[in-house]
Amino acid sequence: MTGIFSAAFDQMLLALFRVFFIILLAGILVRKNIIHKNQIDALSRVTVLVLLPALVFGNTLQFFDPAKLSYWWILPLLGVALSLLGLISAYVIFLPRPLQQKNLLAIAAMQNAGYLVLPIGQIIYPTQFKTFSLLTFLFILGYNPVLWTLGKYLITSTNTSTVQIDWRKIITPPAAANIISLVLVMLGWQSIFPKPLIDSIHFLGEAAVPMATFVLGATLGAIVFKEMASWVAIVKVLSVKYILIPLVVVVSLWYFKIGISYPLLADFLVIQSAAAPATGLIIQVRAYGGQQQKVASIMLIAYVFCLIAMPFWIALWHSLNAGFSLL
Repeated sequence: MTGIFSAAFDQMLLALFRVFFIILLAGILVRKNIIHKNQIDALSRVTVLVLLPALVFGNTLQFFDPAKLSYWWILPLLGVALSLLGLISAYVIFLPRPLQQKNLLAIAAMQNAGYLVLPIGQIIYPTQFKTFSLLTFLFILGYNPVLWTLGKYLITSTNTSTVQIDWRKIITPPAAANIISLVLVMLGWQSIFPKPLIDSIHFLGEAAVPMATFVLGATLGAIVFKEMASWVAIVKVLSVKYILIPLVVVVSLWYFKIGISYPLLADFLVIQSAAAPATGLIIQVRAYGGQQQKVASIMLIAYVFCLIAMPFWIALWHSLNAGFSLL
C-alpha cells in the first residue's frame, strides 16, 4: 500500500508542479507589468468565448456516447451536491456566528472546478482526457449556477446585501456549448456536422487548457493585497477545503464502491473535492464589491496548500481503493 500511495502522490505532485509553473510564470509576468490587466481580460475573453466552447463542443460531438457514459446525468447533480457539502461543512466550522463571515463560507466551499482541474486531468489521464473533460464540463453545468448565485451572494455579502442573480454569468458560453452539444447528441443530430468542421473545432479547443492555465496564473498574479486575513480564519477555511470536504468524498466513494465500477469518475471527484478555491470568487469581489484584501490573502495561501492536499488525497484514495479491490 505504501508503494501505491507514494506513486500516486508523486504523480499528482509532479502534475501540479507542471501546472503551477505555468501559473507562477503568468503571475510573474503580471507582477512585472509585462502583461497588463487589459491583456489578461482579452486572454480571458478568448478562452471563455472561443476556446472552452470549442473544447466542449468538439469533445461532446466526437466522443460523448450516452450508452457508454450512462451516468452522465449525475454529474450536474454532483456539481450542486459538492458545493452544498462545502457550504454545510463551512457553516458548522464557523459556528457560532457563521453568517457574520459569509465570504469565508464561499472560499471554503467553492472550488476551481475547471481552470485548475482540466490541466491536471490532461497531464495525469492523457489517454482518458476526452472523457475526463466531458466529466468536468458536465459537473460544471450544475456547479456554475451555484457559484454565480449563492457563491456571489456570500463572497460579496454585507449586512444589507441582497441576492442579485446575473443570468449572463450563469449561462456562460461553455455552458451554452455544453447544453447545445448535449441536445444534439441526445437527438442523434451530431452527424449533420461535417467531419472536417468538427476536427477544426476540436483542434481549436486543444488550446483551451494551456490558455486557461495561463489565465488562472495571470488572474492570481494580478491580486494586490496589503492586509492578511486572521490566521484563525485561514485555518478554518483550509480545514473545510482540504480536510472535511475531501474526507467526506473519499469515505463516500469507498463506501459505495465507486472506485471499482467507475475509477475515472472516482478520481475526478477526489480531485474536485481537494481543488483550490474558485478564481471566480475574486473576480466577483472586484466586480460587485466585498473584502478584497481578506479574500485575496486566503486565496493565495489556499493555492499553496493545494500543492500538498491534492496529492495526499488522491494518493490516499488510490491506496484505499487498491486495498478494497483485493478483498
